[in-house]
Amino acid sequence: MQGNFFLKKRIQSAVILAVLLSVTYGAMMITQFNLQDGLSSIPKAIIWGFSNFYPTSESLENLPSIFDKLIETLLNSIAAASVASVLAVFFAIAGSKTTKVNGLFAGVSRGIATLFRNIDVAAWAMILLFSFGQSSLTGYFALFFVSFGFLTRAFMETIDEVGHGAVEALQATGAGYFTVIIHSVIPASLPQMISWVLFMIETNIRSATLVGILTGTGIGFSFDLYYKSLNYSSASLVVLLIVVSILLIEAVSNYVRRVIL
Repeated sequence: MQGNFFLKKRIQSAVILAVLLSVTYGAMMITQFNLQDGLSSIPKAIIWGFSNFYPTSESLENLPSIFDKLIETLLNSIAAASVASVLAVFFAIAGSKTTKVNGLFAGVSRGIATLFRNIDVAAWAMILLFSFGQSSLTGYFALFFVSFGFLTRAFMETIDEVGHGAVEALQATGAGYFTVIIHSVIPASLPQMISWVLFMIETNIRSATLVGILTGTGIGFSFDLYYKSLNYSSASLVVLLIVVSILLIEAVSNYVRRVIL
């Protein structure tokens, strides 16, 4: 019996591997991708990067303007996550199994969160371009909608995980709905919620670069402008500043998580 079980597993693994290889080969044929040419171009790309993609003394003259765009992007990302987190708390309370008022509100809250979370930030940016054009407001709303959907879902799961026992204890004493929310659910869930907000800020900063390219704002626009004008030294300076800012934000976020959790 055990030998048949392992034989069946091996056959299933072989079939799955064969399907994946077939799909990969089919995609290569359709796109006319040449694996040999692709692999041979890697050394050339690395050599080109080290030869052209590095800051120079001339690119440092653009540092003040690049830094201003970086600050704009960071503030936009933080604002989108912060405002979305406030709204997400109310929707999470309405949609959580532990604190829901009724099934209708819970279903609507979960449906809105799922819709907003599953549409990619780049798709949101392209959709909003029709209404707001290339502006900081477009980038802000794109980040806000994704942040709202993600945080609402994360807050729901947090409330369900940490709030159930405390809620039952307070309800047994005759406490009202809002008393339970204020004195039990929010205090018990707050540390984990803050952790999720910090994670969302990190994610927004990474996404804001792509959003900036689409909306013509922020640090993403600076990179796109320098790259398309073949000013690779300034474009590389933009990339370095983005990497440094992400690492610093992540370090601060990890420190705050260690303190509150």
